[in-house]
Amino acid sequence: MAGHHIAHGADTLCDAGAAVYERALLDGRIPRHDADPAPCLIDHGLLHPDIDDVRWLRATAPAVALPRLLDGIEKTIAEERDHEARLARAFEPLAALGNHQAPHSDTSAITVLDGLPRITDAVSRAMADATEEMLTVRPGSDRTPALPPTSPAGQQSMLIRGCRLRSLCLPPTRHPLPAPAHYEQFNGDIEIRTLDDVGDHLVILDRTVAFIPAHRTDAVALELRNPAVVDFLVTTFERLWHLATPLHPAAAHRLPKDGVTPRQRAIATLLTDGLTDADIANRLGMNIRTARVHIAALAEALGSEGRAQLGYLIGQSGILEANAPDSGESGR
Repeated sequence: MAGHHIAHGADTLCDAGAAVYERALLDGRIPRHDADPAPCLIDHGLLHPDIDDVRWLRATAPAVALPRLLDGIEKTIAEERDHEARLARAFEPLAALGNHQAPHSDTSAITVLDGLPRITDAVSRAMADATEEMLTVRPGSDRTPALPPTSPAGQQSMLIRGCRLRSLCLPPTRHPLPAPAHYEQFNGDIEIRTLDDVGDHLVILDRTVAFIPAHRTDAVALELRNPAVVDFLVTTFERLWHLATPLHPAAAHRLPKDGVTPRQRAIATLLTDGLTDADIANRLGMNIRTARVHIAALAEALGSEGRAQLGYLIGQSGILEANAPDSGESGR
């Protein structure tokens, strides 16, 4: 049976070893062959041969066995501490060399992405994690190699979660319009502006991670998560944004006659139905923060000073009649 025994430490006696050792302690000694199922007892010094008759084994008293086992552990600890000291001495001159590096040379917030598959995967994962907004600059093929286009499915998923998408691009005569045409129901959350020179390609998500090209000829990009660097890129984007010309929707920052966007009209319909902010957000697939932003814009456009007055002004303004053909689609 000894062949089925699994070796183990003295801190965890096997069932067979515990039973044999208990019996040896009670009887004083046991026949040697009775210990065959538990060779661990002899290995750990819990049983020893009877000096008067080697056919028998005697139990080592726990008060004697325990100090012996602890002594072995202390020796192991001492050896490990000695090993630790030797490692420290070996690395001491290397650590001194490392101290000569610039204190700001931490690259943990910068990841080099080599090849379109890795770039696409990293951007897609960041889009899936985003909860607020995506800012993009798409200069066109005549500038530095573009990052892979953000996937329409990823954009739509972000919009459904209530994210806002803003993009800077060249005029349509020089570069195709990047906004998907089938996102009309998200008109209020997609904005595109144009400049004759928008700079290099850039993608920023939630103002926490940015992607930029790293090479002018190869598909290599940098994933940036350093707050100072990302803030700098966001500031640059905002400055260009304020200089750019609105392109999509056509009335971006210029309200239509009744002062509301198509999506705000859909919200106006739900407001008059008595839905709460949370219900409106759920119905239109946006987060409650975005819903409240649109409701506040409605109130400002109609000059409302309260929720009850807003419902009345919506009814008097003709917004719902103007939106009748589109309200179903906008609410999907």
